[in-house]
Amino acid sequence: MGLVAAAPLQAQPGQVAITIRPAIDRPGPTFEGWGTALAWFAEVTGGYPDGTRERLADLLYGPDGLGWTIARYNIGGGNAADTPSYLRPGAAVPGFWRRPENATGEDWWRPDDPAMWDWSADANQRWWLDAIRKRVRAPIFEAFSNSPPWFMTVSGRVSGAEKGTDDNLRAGQEGRFATYLARVVGELQRRHHVTFRTLSPVNEPNTDYWFATNTQEGSHWSPARQAAMIDAAAAALTDQGLTTTIAAPDETNSHLFVRDWAGYPPATRARIGQLNVHSYGTVHQTAVRDIARVSGIRLWMSENDTPLEKDPEDFDDMSSALAFAEHVIHDLKRLEPSAWVFWQAIETLSAKDGAGGSNWGLVKMDLRAVPDAPHPIHITAKYWAMAMFSRYIRPGYRLVPVDDADTVGAMAPDGRTLVLVHMNPGPFSRALTIAAPRAAVREIIVTDATRQAFHIASKPRPALIASPESVTTIVMTIPK
Repeated sequence: MGLVAAAPLQAQPGQVAITIRPAIDRPGPTFEGWGTALAWFAEVTGGYPDGTRERLADLLYGPDGLGWTIARYNIGGGNAADTPSYLRPGAAVPGFWRRPENATGEDWWRPDDPAMWDWSADANQRWWLDAIRKRVRAPIFEAFSNSPPWFMTVSGRVSGAEKGTDDNLRAGQEGRFATYLARVVGELQRRHHVTFRTLSPVNEPNTDYWFATNTQEGSHWSPARQAAMIDAAAAALTDQGLTTTIAAPDETNSHLFVRDWAGYPPATRARIGQLNVHSYGTVHQTAVRDIARVSGIRLWMSENDTPLEKDPEDFDDMSSALAFAEHVIHDLKRLEPSAWVFWQAIETLSAKDGAGGSNWGLVKMDLRAVPDAPHPIHITAKYWAMAMFSRYIRPGYRLVPVDDADTVGAMAPDGRTLVLVHMNPGPFSRALTIAAPRAAVREIIVTDATRQAFHIASKPRPALIASPESVTTIVMTIPK
């Protein structure tokens, strides 16, 4: 049996009333899990000494770490060998193409020629594929692309066109680029014994910030060019005999996602097996939710990080941790996604040369250090905020409606375990009153300025108090 519906509680001063309504409202989607893009930290850390990189993989994917189950592998485009170094640490992801010494012109690359491929490339990021497969029973892998290889672009660089509003893939190159992506997917599956369920051929496409002097790979795509690329990628996957389906459009926010979707012909929409959206902007999130619901297509929140940009780098900063937790809660409540995927879990130290830095990432390291140097690992408060979600809302759980804006809920597949995650950003404690008839509190876990995913001692009737500036996870048992 599940929960019995309850009438909304009336909160008293100093209290927060939480009402769960799974018997009344439409149940949310089955949740598939949490994860990260491997760009760009994997391209660096996969080359670290075994002890360091194994520790990092345990922190993210191990059962005593975050317990993530999803990874997004970045298929690099790759700049020309003679392009001066200008991309940020880790962002120069190698391509799998090989250019013969006597190659000339723009169309020298021939995908049907084995000599044109380099399957030894990107060894560091590929190490992470193996590390995740060893730690996760049923991992979900997605491949994604930020840019075509340099020789397919207008600018000759993988960081974008000269103007951020111009498409950078040369006209008529969709088929060749699609073949490149599909062939990489197939080869990595065979070589690493993994399955890429989806391929995302474009990333944050309809934006104005992918230009040639940027410090990372990126490419602008108009909605019409997106549709052409989706069509080509779907055909290439079929030609390669792969079961991988298309994920799209991986737009930077929901507002632009809606615009992209409106520009796709029906045939293109039918080729999409998963809808991906980032949540760097939250306007129209419910519109994306409704598009996915009406179309019957699985929806992922496929990229986000929520640093407070003006706050200086601080590993123990609860302000960034609370902003992050609030963002996760609101994404789950408004988008109702089947997965929530972090951007780059491991970020480089940013407080350099007197600058204040920023709080991007969950783990901080000096990604500029040479591989055989010491590599101190700094675990941030945001990491522990993430643990409050990913350790307890597990794959197979189902999101349930909760009427408190600061609380998200999920139910285990057997209907016996209910998990609530509550974020209290204020300076005062909150007494939580939960309207969940017949449910008993089994476990309370808290992260705040002094505790990191700390388990509160079990009591017959534990007090439901959310401490100031904290994230609290409540695990409840529902009797049969």
